[in-house]
Amino acid sequence: MSLAHPQPAYYLVNKMTLVRQTSPHARGPNSTQQVMKLLLMAAIPGILAQTWFFGWGALINLVWCSLIALGAEALILKMRNRPPGFFLSDGSAIVTAVLMALALPPFAPWWLTLTGVSFAIIIGKQLYGGLGNNPFNPAMLGYVLLLISFPQEMTQWLAPNGLEGYVGSFADAFNTIFPIFGQGVQLDAISMATPLDIVRENSTLTMAELRETNDALGTIAGKGWLWVNMAYLLGGLFLLYKKVFTWHAPVGMLAAMTVMATLFWGGIGSGSNGSPLFHLFSGATMLGAFFIITDPVSSATSTKGRLIFGALIGVLAYVIRVWGGYPDGVAFATLLMNMAAPTIDYYTQPRTYGHKKANKGLPKTD
Repeated sequence: MSLAHPQPAYYLVNKMTLVRQTSPHARGPNSTQQVMKLLLMAAIPGILAQTWFFGWGALINLVWCSLIALGAEALILKMRNRPPGFFLSDGSAIVTAVLMALALPPFAPWWLTLTGVSFAIIIGKQLYGGLGNNPFNPAMLGYVLLLISFPQEMTQWLAPNGLEGYVGSFADAFNTIFPIFGQGVQLDAISMATPLDIVRENSTLTMAELRETNDALGTIAGKGWLWVNMAYLLGGLFLLYKKVFTWHAPVGMLAAMTVMATLFWGGIGSGSNGSPLFHLFSGATMLGAFFIITDPVSSATSTKGRLIFGALIGVLAYVIRVWGGYPDGVAFATLLMNMAAPTIDYYTQPRTYGHKKANKGLPKTD
């Protein structure tokens, strides 16, 4: 008995485009569109927390980033002779926009956002052929471009709500982001260093000494930042429950960061690099663990590979935070490991039955 080869299927995108799709044709419940919807739903607690603690700028940035992402993707798709409506409907551009918006300071000027999101969509995603082909996480690529190019604007974070910080109106936030519409606020007067900045710049002091002089440092993590990270943790657990991704990469990252923070804490001595709980619930730790490094396109794909991928991101993020030139290293660590993901997969792919090595039987290359 002979088995016939599976035949390709064809379906219409529009009246002018016929797309060839090979088997299998069965679809699971987690389509690309459904996964993106679940990601956006899971981000809602974090969005609300950031809005509560840092003002209306978080929501304004989110809307502005989404408009830029949709416009940039539609433009490039049109230039590539692809139907914009079909590809925009998968929601991947909106997810990139949301991740960018959540990583930006709440009063980031409009032109900064325009530059970063356009770069993320055009260079980070569409240049490589669109969703599924990009080797780097587009949102982190755009974020790193802005952080390197415009360090002053990217470090102007506000004091969180409840810390005698500035709590402005929607109009104040809108006019600060878009000053062409009205008079905003003076950022230099209301911005402050983030908790990660404070600890990194004062590593010779213990956490107890730092808390005496800096109200931004709570008993566990930075005030405001603790609840923002808790909100993203809640969203991440929801995604795990929905089986959008497996636990390996997030657990690998958080475990590795915990180990590094424990080894180099120095909490008993004359200085401190921050406790394990401080690093777990400060900065972009939970956002990175559950919403960024779990990107199925740019991360490792094998089970063992995801663990290694996440663990190395946790180590690199801690190293950059404590000894590097930037207060939070999640974006840099993610991009560095995006480059290493194919190599990790090569050495961690499942073994063929009867073979001791994953790559046994493959042709050797010079």
